[in-house]
Amino acid sequence: MNVLGIETSCDETGVALYDPARGLLAERLYSQVRLHADYGGVVPELASRDHIRRLLPLTREACTEAGLALRDLDAVAYTEGPGLAGALLVGASIGRALAYALGVPAIGIHHLEGHLLSPLLGESRPQFPFIALLVSGGHTQLMRVGAVGDYELLGDTLDDAAGEAFDKTAQLLGLGYPGGPALAALAEQGTPGRLSLPRPMLAQLEKTGDLDFSFSGLKTAVLTLSRQAPLDAQRRADLAAEFEAAVVEVLTAKCLAALGQTGLSQLVVAGGVGANRRLRATLTAAVAKRGGEVFFPPPALCTDNGAMIAHAGALRLAAGTTAPSGLGFGVRPRWALDALSRPVLADA
Repeated sequence: MNVLGIETSCDETGVALYDPARGLLAERLYSQVRLHADYGGVVPELASRDHIRRLLPLTREACTEAGLALRDLDAVAYTEGPGLAGALLVGASIGRALAYALGVPAIGIHHLEGHLLSPLLGESRPQFPFIALLVSGGHTQLMRVGAVGDYELLGDTLDDAAGEAFDKTAQLLGLGYPGGPALAALAEQGTPGRLSLPRPMLAQLEKTGDLDFSFSGLKTAVLTLSRQAPLDAQRRADLAAEFEAAVVEVLTAKCLAALGQTGLSQLVVAGGVGANRRLRATLTAAVAKRGGEVFFPPPALCTDNGAMIAHAGALRLAAGTTAPSGLGFGVRPRWALDALSRPVLADA
């Protein structure tokens, strides 16, 4: 079964071909980082226009690599939401049109579902049920995952997501956009503890078991420290290291609490921040200490990509009834993951 996956939720155009029996057949990914760098963030209209330019050529390239023609496709999966409305519409319209022309099912996939199921593409795979930490530029959530389509929200961000806080803090330190990877690299040159930053929401966790997150105050604390003394090279590195340590400590504490509260032992970490080396090492050690195991997607699949959408589409096909795609379609810029109580296919 050859499933084409299309990802256009934000600033990366991702295309992939996946077969449950043979695995990932081909993948193409185009990042718009350079396009948006001068603006310090994603410009939705520019993102949408670039998706239009890139999507079909990338699809042809992926098919050529996999040795497949479009007529060999058995289904088309595309990101239906959440994300930028215009960007989502590009992927949805092309995905639905291809499916209609080929007479195959079109499956609208939740972007975060793609992320949390992406560790199943790795060599070491978790078994249901497990706890999932979704940690990216737009989301920081803890979910209990019982099966494909069975998601219970345990904790959510009240303001800035962890990835967003990384990017904003990087801007404060003059690292440009996107700043998360640059800040992590700078943090390796600093020493956590030389400067002091808060650990948001840990006090609430200790008192009530609250699993929610809040990182806007941490970003403000970085701004305050950056103004107290000149930001020479060492102070910038120490501030980056302390910021990273604070985020990792909070994420680790909340993950351990979620495992403890649910009685589960497996943790899945997905999303762009999941590529952070300090977070990976800290979580792996902390969960192993309590007899559990952490699963990460391959590093190349931590950011947005078509492979996770194709994979989620294949799982949805296996889990529910399919129908040929019709002409009507829509997107969901706002879409709660825990609203997925059963396999959701695009309307026929």
